[in-house]
Amino acid sequence: MAEDKPVPDDEWETVVRNVPLVSVDLVVETENGVVLGKRENEPAKGEWFVPGGTVRKHEQLTDAVHRIAADELGMSVTVERQLGVYEHFYDVADVEEAEGKHYVPIGYHVRPAGEETLEPDDQHSELNVFENPFEELALHPYVEAYLVDAGIMPARE
Repeated sequence: MAEDKPVPDDEWETVVRNVPLVSVDLVVETENGVVLGKRENEPAKGEWFVPGGTVRKHEQLTDAVHRIAADELGMSVTVERQLGVYEHFYDVADVEEAEGKHYVPIGYHVRPAGEETLEPDDQHSELNVFENPFEELALHPYVEAYLVDAGIMPARE
């Protein structure tokens, strides 16, 4: 059974300073495009990024996908497929003495299961659906990799 709450703040600092974080990232494909959120926190603060979050102890990966979709987007999703395991390294973190942040995210291609009502959480200033081609966006390289692997956009040369 998964833990009901995230790691307490004082313990979170120790975790971020010392270990990589296992997370799930969601490529949410709707009929009108892909859902991206403008991040309010580090890492990637101010970037349009896929929703995602850390996996809790004893939480199944797909349970984490559904929890994060509900918490960050206010929607339920259907998992199309797992995209794979990635490595994300950041120079900054939400913990000052951490000297960066290291994630080991598992990417998932998902679709809304029902009505698409995007409700941003406190981690995002806004949520939007963007259509391909994504030329108007300066996509973060990690987001671009997810979109390519999900078959939503071709790899750029």
